[in-house]
Amino acid sequence: MIITTTPTVEGHQIAEYKGIVVGEAILGANVFRDLFAGIRDIVGGRSGAYEQALGEARETALRELEERAAARGATAVVGVDLDYEVIGQNGSMLMVSASGTAVRLG
Repeated sequence: MIITTTPTVEGHQIAEYKGIVVGEAILGANVFRDLFAGIRDIVGGRSGAYEQALGEARETALRELEERAAARGATAVVGVDLDYEVIGQNGSMLMVSASGTAVRLG
């Protein structure tokens, strides 16, 4: 399945719009505590463990987005937007969401 941030897929026409699809992943407070407890891996102001956790959450959100699009009979998702939000009591969780328009390419 093609997943793109662009509104179209080069070389393809959109034959049918299947609707908006969303995928989400939430990192809980435990993840942050564990990551900051192992802050030793920070090099140049970056934390590899933190980036890895965010990457895994992003991949989970995109995989869920793709599954929901496929369930609607889509062959692509266009206009994908990734958002990162702090949620929960005292900002204790981070939500990664991916949204876009499921389409069937012609």
